[in-house]
Formats: sequence, C-alpha cells, structure tokens
Amino acid sequence: MNRAALLSLSQDDLIALLLAQQAQIEAQAAQIAALTARVAELEAKLAAPAKTPDNSSLPPSKGEKPNLPDRSKKKPRPSRPGVARALAEHPDRLIEATLAACPHCAHPLGLADQPDIHAYDHVDLPPIRPVVARINRHSGVCPCCDQRIVAPVPDGFEPGSPFGPGVCALILHLHITQAISFERLARLMAEVFGLTISEGAIANILARAQTPLLAAAAPIAQEVRGSSVVGSDETSARVRGKTWWQWVLLSSTAVYHVIADTRAASVVTTFLAGERPAVWVADRYGGQLGHGGVRQMCLAHLLRDAKYAIEAGDTGFAPGFRLLLLRAVAIGQRRDKLKDTTLAQYSADLERRLNRLLSGAEPIQPSERRLFRAMRRDRDDLCRFVTRRDVPYTNNACERALRPSVIFRKVTNCFRAEWGAKVYAAAASVIATGRLHGLTALEALQAALAGKPVMRSG
Repeated sequence: MNRAALLSLSQDDLIALLLAQQAQIEAQAAQIAALTARVAELEAKLAAPAKTPDNSSLPPSKGEKPNLPDRSKKKPRPSRPGVARALAEHPDRLIEATLAACPHCAHPLGLADQPDIHAYDHVDLPPIRPVVARINRHSGVCPCCDQRIVAPVPDGFEPGSPFGPGVCALILHLHITQAISFERLARLMAEVFGLTISEGAIANILARAQTPLLAAAAPIAQEVRGSSVVGSDETSARVRGKTWWQWVLLSSTAVYHVIADTRAASVVTTFLAGERPAVWVADRYGGQLGHGGVRQMCLAHLLRDAKYAIEAGDTGFAPGFRLLLLRAVAIGQRRDKLKDTTLAQYSADLERRLNRLLSGAEPIQPSERRLFRAMRRDRDDLCRFVTRRDVPYTNNACERALRPSVIFRKVTNCFRAEWGAKVYAAAASVIATGRLHGLTALEALQAALAGKPVMRSG
C-alpha cells in the first residue's frame, strides 16, 4: 500500500490494518516457534544412536554385518591332537583284510601271524527306493449261498492315497523343519528317494495331516495351560499375502504354537481358556501383560534397553541398572549350585541396589526416562527367578522356539491358505514338544500321524 492510499484511510481503518498486521506477526512467530521445536526434535533423533540387535529388540537379520578381519592377519591357530570318528558299535558288515603270504618272501601266513588290527569304518548309503505294495482284493460269488463276496481291506493298506504314513511323515518333516518348498520337495523326492510325486499330491498330504496333527497338538496345549510357569513370545508370519502373528507358549514339558491374524492379547486369552499360570515369562510388550498371577520380565530385553539408553548419552540411571541386570543374570546362571538361603540373601541385595537406583530424580534423557518409569512401575517383576528355581530369567527358550519359523518365513514366504498355517503351527508344536521328550522331528511326526502321544507320561 503506497503513501497516498494510507493517507486516504480513516483512523478506524488504520487501527484495523495495524491489528491485522499484528495478528499476522503473532501467527508467524507461533509458526516459527513450532518449526524450531520440530527442527530440534528431528536433530535429536538424528543424534540418537541407531537401533541394533544389541541395544533393542531388532532381529539379528536387520542388523548390519561387520566385515571380518583379513585371515592373513590373524595368528595361526595352534594345532590340536586329532580325534578320530568313533567306530560303530554294531557294524552291518565285517570285512577281514588278511594276507595269504608275506609280500616280501612269499612265506604262507595264517591269522595267528597277523595279530595286530587297524580297524576303521567305511560308511555309505544303500540305494534308496520306495517300497511298493500291490493289494489285490479278491471277490467273487459264494458257491454255497450265491452271495457276492469281497475280501476285507488289509489293515494299514486302505484305498485312497497311494502314499503311506512313512512318506507322509517324511514330506511333513522336510517341508516343516527344512523349509523346502513344494517344487523343490517334489524334485528332491524324485532324485533322492526315487519317488515320483506331484506338488498337488504334496499339498494333499499336508491337508490330510491337519486332522491328526491338530489332535496331537490338543494335549500339548492343555499341558502348557496347566503349567505353573509359562513363557511366551511372538513373531510375524505371512498368510495369504497379509501379516499375521505366530505366538509360542511353552512350559518345561511342552511347546505350543498359534498363528493368528492379530498381535493382540486376545490370542493368549483365548488359548488359556480361563487358566491362569502362576508366573508369566515374557518381554514388556503390552499384549503379554496380565496373563499370569505374576510376571517375570526378560532380563535380556532389559539389558538391550539399558545399553541403548547408555549409547544415547545417559550417565545416571542406565549404567547402574545395567550392572544390576548383569549381576542378576550371573546369579541366575549359578542358581542351581546355590542354597535357598544364599538365594534369599542375593534377592534382598538386588532389592537394595534397585532401591538406590530408583530413589534418585527422574532422568531427563527420553529413553532413560522411559526405562526408569517402567522399572518403578514393574520393579516386582524383575527378579522373581532368584528365589523361584522353576522360573527362567529370560524368555530365550521362546525366541529359540520361534527361530525355525522365522527361517521358514524367509525361505518360503509362509502360507497361501489358512489351513496351511494351522498345519504348520500344529506340526511345529508336535516337533518341538517331541524333542523335549527325546524324539526326533521325524519320530514325533510319525507318532502324531499314527495317533500316538508325543509326550511321555510322568
């Protein structure tokens, strides 16, 4: 607005114009303050340490792999005495290599002249081929009553699928535990076992296995529900191109897997069906809260959280808390060798140390403050394992139970149908529980398909 236009304005118009400009200046100042705060927030994020598998719950596959040192610069490893493979206790074939005559002078030799023996094993595989049983069911007309007669079906050789339980168990084993896709599995069966089988037949085998596997997994689920100490963890899964979640719930005698379309606590609530374990072992994820009488937090997760807070610049609470956790872990590792009275003293000492750490002022650094507040709120869930020998101090068993499923997901991209997810979860439950009871994966699957239990009574 030029000078002439300003002079033409009345006093009220000038006042209104000044007020409008003042409001505009104040709005701009507020915007500048908001943008300045946002810039400071983003700069703080840039200055924060990166999340890694060592200082957070980031999976190992997401971390950067460091370059290994040049082997030429490493010191040569000292030699060690060789250890020969142990000889088989019951060899299938025995070959006696003897001399009929001396190779130097041609003097005849007997066994008595060759008392020294150098024994070694030669291990090989016989030709692998399927065993095909042809069933001829005879029928005819009874010469006495003139009625049609048909021979009964031999037990274990019912008509339908030509593949027996041994083939079915092997298909399940190779697909579930070795993450072999249908196409590669069909090729492997043909090239290694001499068995021609289509991908559709493999899918049908898995579909038919659903009923016996679910039946075998039912008592496993009940075993976990009835346990006084239950651990749990979860990881993502892919079902029909969407992200689902695979949960594992385990005790010292059973491992149960559930694949659901949600990560909410309702998965665990539905599984427990009204049961309430005495102790629930898990990380600090909200969906894992409130399922047991009390909780034992995973100390491994807390150690990573404390390490991140230290890397973010905390010099107050987090360093002392990390030392406290390391001391607690050391006690847990020696727990089996310590007396109950000693453990009670250690528990009291850890409580005193935690009191001193939490008695200070609340930290300013955000990651440290979150950890500090969480420990003030959940301090009772930190060291329950010290005086309860049946409670682990981490949920590492759950993470190890989920590891094969993570590998399966990365190799196969999981499941095209919901029934495939159910079959996998049931088979994973059977295999993991069978291993706790001394069964191999193949033995556990064979028992499940035959309707036999995979858990040893008592």
